[in-house]
Amino acid sequence: MNLANLDLNLLVPLDVLLAERSVTRAAERLGLSQPALSGALARLRRHFDDPLLTRAGNSYELTPLAVQLRRRTGLALAGVERVFASEPDFNPATSRRTFTVLASDYPMAVLGPRVTALIAEQAPSVTLRLEHHSPAVIEAGGEAMRGVDGILLPHGVLFDLPSVNLFTDSWVVIADRECETIGDSLTMADAQRLPWVFTYHSASAFTGAGRQLQLIGAAPRVQCVVESFLALPYYVLGTERLALVQFQLARHLARDERLRVLDCPWDVVQLVEALWWHPTHTHDAEHVWLRTLFAQAGAELPPRR
Repeated sequence: MNLANLDLNLLVPLDVLLAERSVTRAAERLGLSQPALSGALARLRRHFDDPLLTRAGNSYELTPLAVQLRRRTGLALAGVERVFASEPDFNPATSRRTFTVLASDYPMAVLGPRVTALIAEQAPSVTLRLEHHSPAVIEAGGEAMRGVDGILLPHGVLFDLPSVNLFTDSWVVIADRECETIGDSLTMADAQRLPWVFTYHSASAFTGAGRQLQLIGAAPRVQCVVESFLALPYYVLGTERLALVQFQLARHLARDERLRVLDCPWDVVQLVEALWWHPTHTHDAEHVWLRTLFAQAGAELPPRR
């Protein structure tokens, strides 16, 4: 496709229309007249040969194509923003750059606060956007990372992309302190007998320790799957469920005295958390600076004693 033949000015209206699902609200948000935005929508419909928005009662719904486009428009606009935010000489103290990094709530909780503190010290006008990744984004790999500055993931999930190791962590189990079916320590019999809540449980999305439990022939009885590490206590308290959580996060969750942190009864594999990025960012001065901050924040995490 020849980009010279495309009206790239339609990208912003497309992004807002897909987010708002309303010509009226999108026009208000963009500061345009409703007829002007209706005209933009008509041109977009002709280009894609798809209605994009279809009426459902008093509201509009996205067509299947529009659902795909919604994620792509955000990535495209982020890429455009990075292009025009580039500076000949990067100076953190004066930069107004916005960095977007995808992550689960685990590194957001244990690493994000220190990274943002370092940014505040060195680059007070820089903004860090930490957004949730998804299995679909992880499966897309490098293609999905063209529009962001990086993704925080442990080794063993992504391959063939540049990365920097941030810190090493281990896995522990959390349980309700009042659970009477667990003794002084967790046993393999407990791990096979009691129900689990997993954070990720599919062919492409999993925790290393959870996959290891399956590989050694001790398939856990997964009763619930919730894609949030910070939400795990709510699915454990008052039940017999067990949950795998990273030690660095368990340090924070254990402030709730109703929770009990237990060692895994198998030789659990450690995880190495890393920042991954698209190769096009490798030599960007801004990105090199960002990676240095993440590495510094990771090195400052207290080790497990």
